[in-house]
Amino acid sequence: MSQALVVLSGGQDSTTCLYWALRQFGNGQVEAVTFDYGQRHRLELDCAARVAAQAGVPQTVLPINTLAALGGNALTETGIPVQDGVDVQTGLPNTFVPGRNLIFLTFAAALAYPRGIHHLVTGVAQTDYSGYPDCRQATIQALEQAIQLGMAYDLTIHAPLMFKSKADTVRMADELGALPALADTHTCYNGVRPPCGECPACRLRARGFAEAGIADPLLAVP
Repeated sequence: MSQALVVLSGGQDSTTCLYWALRQFGNGQVEAVTFDYGQRHRLELDCAARVAAQAGVPQTVLPINTLAALGGNALTETGIPVQDGVDVQTGLPNTFVPGRNLIFLTFAAALAYPRGIHHLVTGVAQTDYSGYPDCRQATIQALEQAIQLGMAYDLTIHAPLMFKSKADTVRMADELGALPALADTHTCYNGVRPPCGECPACRLRARGFAEAGIADPLLAVP
């Protein structure tokens, strides 16, 4: 029986957290769940599958296309270009998908329950440049309590990157032996591979590797 379930998007942070979970709970004790939420860049799903296979962990893909039906953000609607800066009304970038992490973790908990898994792992970080409200520690703590009460189940949500900078995350990936897997990850908001290097996500990733003094293995992929 697995001890931990990792929410694996196919990106840099969740991949690093997958390897953190393997170190924390041991080989054979970790599973991954990936959500097909109607994201514009289907490449994410392919990357998550390759990362899970490389790490040797079983992966479940759950379809939740309601987020795409709701729309209103650049990650699910093709007609909305990714923009720098924030919306003057919300104070958030147009890549914010309202409720996404709350929904992901709730579904992950529902998957963990019948499997007897008591630990969820997520790559959210309060230090993320975007300041997404569902990445904050207070949000995760409140959600953990709500899940425990609503499911009458002992479950802990781990967010090992919560207060780490991108450079810290890169160093952590290096220490965990996750760098080779990062060559299979996807970060680019424009959904291209090799990455565009210009969107906010690409620039943030590049700055993290530069500050850590480590070459990004993704850029070595032909």
